[in-house]
Amino acid sequence: MAIDTVLWSKLVTGMTLAFHAIFATIGVGVPLMIAIAEFVGIRKKDPHYILMAKRWSRGFVISVAVGVVTGTAISLQLALVWPNFMKLAGNVIALPLFLEVFAFFFEAIFLGIYLYTWDRFKNPYTHWLLTIPIVIGAGMSAVFITTVNGFMNQPEGFLMDGGVFTAVDPVQAMMNEASFSKVFHVLSSAYLTGAALLAGIAAFTMLKKGVTAYHRKALNLMMGVLLLFGLLNALAGDVSAKFLAEHQPEKLAAAEWHFETEKGADLVLMGWLNAENEIIGALHLPNFLSFLAFGDFNAEVKGLEEFPQEEWPPLLVHYLFDLMVGIGFTLLALSFLYFLFVFWKKRNELNKWMLRAIALGAPLAFVGVELGWFYAELGRQPWIIRGYMTVEEAATSSPQVRLLFFLFLLLYLLLGTTCVLVLRRLFRLNPVETELEKGIGKDKKTEKGEPA
Repeated sequence: MAIDTVLWSKLVTGMTLAFHAIFATIGVGVPLMIAIAEFVGIRKKDPHYILMAKRWSRGFVISVAVGVVTGTAISLQLALVWPNFMKLAGNVIALPLFLEVFAFFFEAIFLGIYLYTWDRFKNPYTHWLLTIPIVIGAGMSAVFITTVNGFMNQPEGFLMDGGVFTAVDPVQAMMNEASFSKVFHVLSSAYLTGAALLAGIAAFTMLKKGVTAYHRKALNLMMGVLLLFGLLNALAGDVSAKFLAEHQPEKLAAAEWHFETEKGADLVLMGWLNAENEIIGALHLPNFLSFLAFGDFNAEVKGLEEFPQEEWPPLLVHYLFDLMVGIGFTLLALSFLYFLFVFWKKRNELNKWMLRAIALGAPLAFVGVELGWFYAELGRQPWIIRGYMTVEEAATSSPQVRLLFFLFLLLYLLLGTTCVLVLRRLFRLNPVETELEKGIGKDKKTEKGEPA
């Protein structure tokens, strides 16, 4: 029995992207949190914030190691699983792929220096300055790889001659019209998720061990960052929706089950479709899709009827889109509520229900990132390079792709288990309380003139 190599190719890549997205998001988001914590610690002369930066950087290094392996797996799969795509577009996307690797090495060099130079500089700001190239390197790594995805959605920077891309301008390909909105969304969601992760860890620890000054400060700091990037992420989502309305209307129409072109289009939330593609049980917000798409409640929004049905994205992207947006607004609302309780003295922002909600927000943020990436990839279907090559044309025809799926699944299970065990051991054997006691003892020795 012949196997469906296209399906297995999708499964291999989908599994890899889902696993890699976790560590890539941590890799982009957490360095900024480390930089903020150390800066606040230096400004306030508060060892708690300095300890946050130290502990977060140790965990970050473990995630970077796993991210390198999964990133390498993606590069390998481009050649093994999507050979026809690489044959057509390899000379276009080679530059951003190279620059992404360069950005990683740039980050890694300064990360090594940062980790091994604590307390080595007379001026503590000198050590903090090392976080800047780490944050830039991590961010630029995301920027370069996201421009590849932008190119796949809005291909530019070449001429098509006899089925081959010629006169290639890789810089123009990177600076395609999709890149700005995608980069904005990717970076804002990564920083949002990094803050949600660290806030969730602080909240979970307080639920388990009780409230301490260290974890209270960590929670306050990260919830502030969460509020900031929650707002920026909402703005990025708005920019993305307006880009889709203008340049990929079929993707927006599929996300909103918008079948007929009309003015004053409704925004459709949840619901389901029957066999005749009739929407049942959904919440309709009158005219809101027109406003989301063009900033005008009466604007005309193209429906799926404008496109051949074989070029429609899978209609299940509606659920991915709704859940992604719902999670984003939930996290934003949670951060607003937290600070409302902080300033409203009659309520305790550290009550158990609030802490539970914040702890739950950490995995929820990662679910939002995963849903966003699956919406981005499935929403481009049936194209791998929009308008030029379909997914079926790009996939390998080798039946060995099924074996490849199980080999990579085994690798990810091994990596994931090892990562969890190492992080668990790293922090359980060296709890915050122990490090604080060591720090206090060291400070007292220094005050007495004894060697620390």
